[in-house]
Amino acid sequence: MSQVVAAVIDPFEPQIRMRIEVAVPPQWTVQFGHRSPAERDAAMADADVLFVMAAPVDGGLIASAKRLRFIQKLGAGVDRVDLEACEARGIALAKLAGGNAVPVAEHAVLLMLACYRRLPVVDRRTRAGHWGKEEARGQSRQLRGKRIGLVGFGAIGRELAAILAGFQAEVVYYDPVRAAREVEARLSVRALDLDELLATSDIVSLHLPLLPETSGLIDAARIARMKKGAVLINTARGGLVDEGALAAALRNGHLAAAGIDAFAREPPLGSPLLELEQTVVTPHLAGATIDNFDNIIERAVANAQSYLERGRLPEADAVLMPRTTRAAS
Repeated sequence: MSQVVAAVIDPFEPQIRMRIEVAVPPQWTVQFGHRSPAERDAAMADADVLFVMAAPVDGGLIASAKRLRFIQKLGAGVDRVDLEACEARGIALAKLAGGNAVPVAEHAVLLMLACYRRLPVVDRRTRAGHWGKEEARGQSRQLRGKRIGLVGFGAIGRELAAILAGFQAEVVYYDPVRAAREVEARLSVRALDLDELLATSDIVSLHLPLLPETSGLIDAARIARMKKGAVLINTARGGLVDEGALAAALRNGHLAAAGIDAFAREPPLGSPLLELEQTVVTPHLAGATIDNFDNIIERAVANAQSYLERGRLPEADAVLMPRTTRAAS
């Protein structure tokens, strides 16, 4: 393959930048640009490929990158990419279906346990000298025997169901497309409609993409339908949840706790969820493990090579393909 320039505009740590440089073919050049708009524009100026994790890719950025042919999201969500601008320019776009499934599923369990054991509060009070063992006995809960409802049953939901089996929890799910019966049997899960799942689950965990039809899905009405004392976990996208309604349900005791990794605005300055002891919050890092990044960047580079050399992408990863090419089956 001839000389290819790949741009990276996320503020990755040095060890992650090194992994990207090692993963690309030796004849490729990698240009990093995140510290300023000028540096970002310089990185994009002659880029053929863009590898992007969370940085927004708007129409202005796309218009300025005159050579850009291919964008690879280093994750499954493409809600921060201007799809119309990509289509107008004939730029191909790919995601990594299931690329972060393992770390995100593990983080969802972490948030469930942290909420049930009130971990941030207990940690702070223990450091301050409060020995709250008996207090915890009257408040903490365990996962075993609980019904955990997964809203969305793609790669992350299925990975999470497999993990939760080890906790001997009952797992139910809602997804617009029901899983095959053999998948349900293998993972010991049952499909429910969304209202029944919300009304009967002790923990509700969100694993849907942010789309026009899912935006605000967990609104005040649906939160009111949730089981009293339930816990909400969101490791997907902040726009799925009405944060004001969630905060109100936590304050009035309808919900016991919430574990939130994704916010409507990030960073979530001023969010009412940051003020409450009943929340466990993290900075949209569920998929961010160094262990998983080698897998992510290897797949990303393979997709880029496949598209640039043959005009093809794996069907599961292809989001936008110029009309002159088509996705591989």
